[in-house]
Amino acid sequence: MKEQKFDPDGPKNTPRLMTSRLILRRFTLEDLPDVYELLRDEEVNTFLPWFPMKTLEEAERFLYERYLNRYSNPIGYHYAICLKEKDVPIGYIGISDGPSHDLGYGLKKEYWHQGITSEAAEALLKLVKKDGAYPFLTATHDIQNPNSGGVMKKIGMTYRYTYEECVMPKNQMVYFRMYQIDFDGGKSGTYREYWDQYPNHFVEAL
Repeated sequence: MKEQKFDPDGPKNTPRLMTSRLILRRFTLEDLPDVYELLRDEEVNTFLPWFPMKTLEEAERFLYERYLNRYSNPIGYHYAICLKEKDVPIGYIGISDGPSHDLGYGLKKEYWHQGITSEAAEALLKLVKKDGAYPFLTATHDIQNPNSGGVMKKIGMTYRYTYEECVMPKNQMVYFRMYQIDFDGGKSGTYREYWDQYPNHFVEAL
């Protein structure tokens, strides 16, 4: 893959974004109580690759590993989702630092089915496209969680294939649908790591 070139006066790591209803900003350590509330909810974390957090200390390690420690990188997209009127985290959205450029998100259940995740994702995709940081983004969802797939479709991602993976630490076999959106006119092709890595893979007629 062609190396990406970045303008030092252009993309920054997780710049603040605003939408009609939302503030997307960096997490801070002061957000820990709200992060813990989100991560300890069993229903919210049903389809995520970790168990619900049981202690504030677990949530703090998660906050540092997944967010705070990454803000020193030259570029990145790791956001807290906040409502404008409160500016406290009700969820998260971000893009992994690895080659899949995986889009991931989570939201407190009292805010489900209000279009909040889609609104946040659309703002993030607009920024990534403007920055020219990545040629594509991927996202995956458990086939038992079609609402997550609905977000992917709404923001313009297209289904590419399905694969079966043993998810740790839950030790569960899960079928994932992989979606992708291209910013380079499709020159990079479909991201194939999951297809190549997991032998049980196929394309569904969705």
